[in-house]
Amino acid sequence: MYDSNYDRTMRAASYIFQMRPVFNTQALFSDGTRYYVSPMEPDPGDTVTVRLRTARFNADAAFLLTGSGERLQMTWETGKDDFDYYIASFRIEEEPVSYYFEIHCGRYRCFYCRYGVSEEKPSSGFFRLSPGFHTPDWAKGAVFYQILVDRFCNGDPGNDVLDREYSYIHGFSTHVTDWYSRPEPMDVRNFYGGDLAGVMSKLDYLQALGIEVLYFNPLFVSPSNHKYDIQDYDHIDPHLGPMPRDEGEVLPENWTDNRHSSRYQCRVTDPENLDAANGMFIRLVDECHRRGMRVILDGVFNHCGSFNKWLDHEGIYEGKPGYEHGAYQYADSPYRSFFAFQDENAWPFNDSYEGWWGHNTLPKLNYEGSQLLEDYILSIAAKWVLPPYNADGWRLDVAADLGHSPEYNHSFWKKFRKAVRAAKPDALIIAEHYGDPSSWLQGDEWDTVMNYDAFMEPLTWFFTGMEKHSDSSQEWLHNNADAFMDAMRYNMACFMQPSLEVAMNEISNHDHSRFLTRTNGIVGRMDHFDYDAASEGIKPAIMREAVVMQMTWPGAPTVYYGDEAGVCGFTDPDNRRPYPWGREDRQMLDFHRAVISMHKEYEALRSGSLLSLHGSHGVLAHARFTPDQKIIVIFNNNDEEKDLAINVWQSGIRNGQQLTRVFLTDKEGYRIDRETITVQSGMISLKMGPLSSAVFVG
Repeated sequence: MYDSNYDRTMRAASYIFQMRPVFNTQALFSDGTRYYVSPMEPDPGDTVTVRLRTARFNADAAFLLTGSGERLQMTWETGKDDFDYYIASFRIEEEPVSYYFEIHCGRYRCFYCRYGVSEEKPSSGFFRLSPGFHTPDWAKGAVFYQILVDRFCNGDPGNDVLDREYSYIHGFSTHVTDWYSRPEPMDVRNFYGGDLAGVMSKLDYLQALGIEVLYFNPLFVSPSNHKYDIQDYDHIDPHLGPMPRDEGEVLPENWTDNRHSSRYQCRVTDPENLDAANGMFIRLVDECHRRGMRVILDGVFNHCGSFNKWLDHEGIYEGKPGYEHGAYQYADSPYRSFFAFQDENAWPFNDSYEGWWGHNTLPKLNYEGSQLLEDYILSIAAKWVLPPYNADGWRLDVAADLGHSPEYNHSFWKKFRKAVRAAKPDALIIAEHYGDPSSWLQGDEWDTVMNYDAFMEPLTWFFTGMEKHSDSSQEWLHNNADAFMDAMRYNMACFMQPSLEVAMNEISNHDHSRFLTRTNGIVGRMDHFDYDAASEGIKPAIMREAVVMQMTWPGAPTVYYGDEAGVCGFTDPDNRRPYPWGREDRQMLDFHRAVISMHKEYEALRSGSLLSLHGSHGVLAHARFTPDQKIIVIFNNNDEEKDLAINVWQSGIRNGQQLTRVFLTDKEGYRIDRETITVQSGMISLKMGPLSSAVFVG
């Protein structure tokens, strides 16, 4: 429907002189970004305006159809460059709204949803809005840095875990004296000595790298180096902080009973040590905030550890002032309901508690059986984002596993969100999740997820042909642009825009092989090869391509510590090698500084729309754009040079405009010198070298 004589005149000219152009489906576009939905994050009672773009003078009518059956005719708003824009406005109430579009051109009718254009009415892939759902603005497009603290930097040798300080999983704690040594296959008890003082000492480095958010793997008291077996949710592990009281003895030879681990007991139960460790965390967060950086904690709430003070399987807390009896030894423990015991007649030393995936070192928490437990964990969720700790949010370990039913799981995370947001309204909640996260991303549970299905997986298959653990290869997925774009399109449709803009986009992390190792195509794990296999035949040029994708894709690009320094490694535990201070790959490090700087320079890379422009064997191109900024990103992952012609008109770039290349990677390295290219016939033509990427700004 056109509202001006000018438009009617132009449409008449289109009929008379152009014999009615064929409908241009490639020009159709809408998404959930600020320009196409206003407000992007509405509150109940707001009037929402939604935009749809078509080719200029190309549509007779456009309609917005809601999932509840409403049909709103859209009105022509404006014509700009080669496009017309239609709008529809509606008042959003308490319930979420889903919608898609119907477009008419003469007798032709098509539909447009998150999956793109179709001639059949879609049954899924709708755009969605959830009133009251807000994700923190500070996290949208922010650059995260993930730190496994034990392997990052040792700033205080006085708190290092000692040899035979305690026993755990059929062995003893071990202090690794060679910082640059390789993790062992059974590595959980080996400690390199990284701590919060080490992180504090490297804040200048992280700030210069361009990092905006620190995400820490668990920091709470725990007997393992990874700390996903939490012993005390109320305290940072004193092995990561200062230790004012350090008394007692390590376990004698041939002794495995931790009731005799007096040194460990002093270190992790003494109030002075616990308060000092918490104080160190307070100082670290304060310093990060002073620098404009945020801090995210890892929350392991599905299970705890067998050392946990509530269970006290090891007798570490037995008889200590201020601690109650543990449920492992005492049937009358106040924490008995925190765990699901199968044998109610097995005390003392009741081993019949449920373990996560059957692991007795990881007792599963029994929320349905204990209101006290639920209340306690919700208080922990609030405690660490409140003063004086002031963390900025949580990453939630195996979040979909919590509880014993989907109904309880969703109920708990709703309560968790309310508790955290009441304590800190702009706190971020990120869940670890594989598969479709949409049932948790309705606006009242998680903010977003660690983005495996809609980022790490498709990216890894396209650039390397490898599975993310290096456990298998699939050559048919290597350089398969159609598979990449289909996977991205389908999985990104599970996110509302606020979730997408804060999604944790990683290429490596503590659970998967290092991306640089994936580039060598070697299938297997560390116990199959010698130490050097993870770095043999690696292709840094492919990693540079992947990082450019990471820094130009919607979401929060997240660097796993050491990736920027060229660290290699097969999957856990080889992926947890220490940061190679003094032995960094300087070219890879300088590249990361430069590409992060580019990401932060252009607003379109934080909040702009995404549009796929081209896909062919080994070649991808996409645009990120706002009304004021257009960015074109091109990849050639082939081993030979390619002559390419890429359509860019769909991003709003017009004929005759010049694009400036601001970033280039290739087999030799990277460049930030600038070259220009002119748009002709709606496209740019260029040569792309082998294993290269280029970023152009309009």
